[in-house]
Amino acid sequence: MNTAKIRLHVEQPLGPGQTVRLDRDQAHYLFGVMRQGVGAPVALFNGADGEWLAEVSEAGKRAGLLTCVSQTRPLQMPPDLWLLFAPIKKARTDFIVEKATEMGAARICPVQTDFTNSERIRQDRLQAHAVEAAEQCGGTYVPPVDDLAKLGSLLDHWDPARRILFCDEALATGGALSMPGGGGPWAILIGPEGGFSGPERARLKGLPHAHAARLGPRILRADTAAVAALTLWQITLGDWA
Repeated sequence: MNTAKIRLHVEQPLGPGQTVRLDRDQAHYLFGVMRQGVGAPVALFNGADGEWLAEVSEAGKRAGLLTCVSQTRPLQMPPDLWLLFAPIKKARTDFIVEKATEMGAARICPVQTDFTNSERIRQDRLQAHAVEAAEQCGGTYVPPVDDLAKLGSLLDHWDPARRILFCDEALATGGALSMPGGGGPWAILIGPEGGFSGPERARLKGLPHAHAARLGPRILRADTAAVAALTLWQITLGDWA
């Protein structure tokens, strides 16, 4: 069997000889768009059983059946890092979710801050973007995307064992680039386009498990800040080191 060039995320268990029935959208993509047929190799992952090489057993316009042959990669879990961000314009919010998935966030948490422009999100659509990103980047794990939650409520119930790195645009004109050290569970918090409000910044600075970070001498857009902060964290504390 040839090496699979197409990867699909599925919900079913994966194992030797396990069959996986495709839903309508997956069947359309595999057989209608990608023009695959019976016997074609497909890589499957479900976020729990690693990656498996499968072959097409049945192919139809609205359905299909795949059969697992062998495991090609074990499950690779990301570091224990969450990304908290205030949603912005639709396309840029999609970008943040996609890049966070590619860069190894274990959980993605949209938060509503005092200056957040968007008061609602489509959680199911953002989760689908995370799935697509994992399919494209070769990941074997898909981070859950939470529904929108108020930042204040989230902090009220926060486990202090998980430290928070909040990117404070007020530090852009400060001294050297800052990045706290120390392993363990972390969360990165990216504010909205208008930045954190005074009360939010004061509350975060008053938390012993929260650390303000400077991302350089320029104020970054929210989507750029998310990528920059994830990169710095992964290089300093994550699995890029």
